[in-house]
Amino acid sequence: MDAARARKLADRIQQVVAEMLERRIKDPRLGFVTITDARITADLRDATVYYTVFGSDAERADSAAALESAKGIIRSEVGRQTGLRHTPTLTFTHDPLPDSARHIDELLAEARAKDAEIARKAQNARHAGEPDPYRRPEPRDEDLDDLDDDETGDELDESAAEAGRNSSGRTTT
Repeated sequence: MDAARARKLADRIQQVVAEMLERRIKDPRLGFVTITDARITADLRDATVYYTVFGSDAERADSAAALESAKGIIRSEVGRQTGLRHTPTLTFTHDPLPDSARHIDELLAEARAKDAEIARKAQNARHAGEPDPYRRPEPRDEDLDDLDDDETGDELDESAAEAGRNSSGRTTT
């Protein structure tokens, strides 16, 4: 079977099951059920319908039992509305994706709180050790002599400026 056709059929099965749960199935055990996805095998014999339930674990178990008991009615309606020669068997599976997403959101919120705490502690913190952590060699006597020569060179530039000349030796006006 063509994968595109199988995907279209899976989307149609998802719509039919959602409409059936909304309009025709009146089981009191059925809670706030949302059909999140439907997948069908390549031979179109088996369809898996994924759902989520808003509520506690007990409500989730009750909704699963209600879906199992209504499976025959839902399957006959899927067969009628899809027009297939062989109606696929339906398997209802709880979709763990929203629970996983909620868990990831909780972990991210915890990480943000820890980051904020670390930022708050680091706000008034100072680095350990000296301000300049790099070791530099101690100046030698030869280096000090070079510094003296530089100072005398600056004095020559100043005297040339006083004489009206710039450092290149040209006269300024």
